[in-house]
Amino acid sequence: MPQMMPMEWMMLYITFLATFLMFNIMNYFNQSPNQQSKVKKIINTIKINWKW
Repeated sequence: MPQMMPMEWMMLYITFLATFLMFNIMNYFNQSPNQQSKVKKIINTIKINWKW
């Protein structure tokens, strides 16, 4: 029936949208995090005692 055509397009849109979102979510969470290096960076700071 022609009256049901918008509903079919909406279901098709929802199906493709759900597939697209699930694909993107699975790819986002599939990435392994970067391993942090165990070497700590040391910042050399020179402490100066100001004499006013």
